[in-house]
Amino acid sequence: MAVLAAAGPRALRIWRAWLAVLILVAASLGLGSPAVGAPADAGSPSPAVVAPSASRVEVPALRQRVTDQTSTLPASARDALDRKLAALERDKGAQLAVLIIDSTGDDTIEQYATRAFDAWRLGRGNVDDGILLLVAKSDRALRIEVGYGLEGAVPDVLAARIIREQITPRFQQGDYARGIQAGVDALDLLVRGEPLPPPVARSAGFTGVLGSLLGHLPFEVLAILGLFILALPPWVAACAGAVLGYALMGSWILGLLGAGIGFLASLAFADARKREASSSRISRGGWSGSSGGSGRSGGGWSSRGSGGFGGFGGGGGRSGGGGASGRW
Repeated sequence: MAVLAAAGPRALRIWRAWLAVLILVAASLGLGSPAVGAPADAGSPSPAVVAPSASRVEVPALRQRVTDQTSTLPASARDALDRKLAALERDKGAQLAVLIIDSTGDDTIEQYATRAFDAWRLGRGNVDDGILLLVAKSDRALRIEVGYGLEGAVPDVLAARIIREQITPRFQQGDYARGIQAGVDALDLLVRGEPLPPPVARSAGFTGVLGSLLGHLPFEVLAILGLFILALPPWVAACAGAVLGYALMGSWILGLLGAGIGFLASLAFADARKREASSSRISRGGWSGSSGGSGRSGGGWSSRGSGGFGGFGGGGGRSGGGGASGRW
């Protein structure tokens, strides 16, 4: 204020005017906003509180006929179920798969079963003869989801009866293995009594025998076989990939995919070997820093190439929305 007084009365009047304007603006803002700590107006809507939604449970990849993500079934029970389901597919062409998960999350058991069936595409594409037996262990819920082509063989009333009489009594006793086995046995009988188009015999011929042999090899042997294929010339590796893809999966489309993987993997492996050889020559002259990268590149391709074959896959079937659900 002393400085403004020294500057003259005109400067002092201008400063007082601006101060009055600032006070008025501050007062208007204070009156227009609710006071801190004041209760909210009863007529004004309170801000909505959005409850966090539970995470959606993803459908696991279909790699085998019995998928147990809870480690509920012992290995002997899984093997027995797998043999039973494989025999059904071999004899009738229909695909029956078992999926055991901990919970369906946000989905109901029916919604998750539909998602799993659509993702796995159980059954033959032109027959739709697939069945999914889904168990959500922590939810204590299960469902039998039936494909279009088997709704006559396994109507809703029979699916419900299998759940009620064969599966849930054993689940209530904690015997999940026997409950699932009893349900699979009942479904197997119903499917075998249905007149279905005969399955395509994959066991005949060289590719069928080869597929049967490769399907029972352990992963380590398949990995060594994949490394051997990578060492072949690219076109030879492509032919080998095509034969293996068709033999293991029974589809020429997957055979072509195997050919492409074999060709590209062989090219990459050959390039990695050339770089490694070049690096080793340079290292003898005093440079040795790049050979490790080439070794990792070759190893990455070999693991992907050898891991791309094998397993169990759906045949393109659709769910008819039929079936039944239950709890225990």
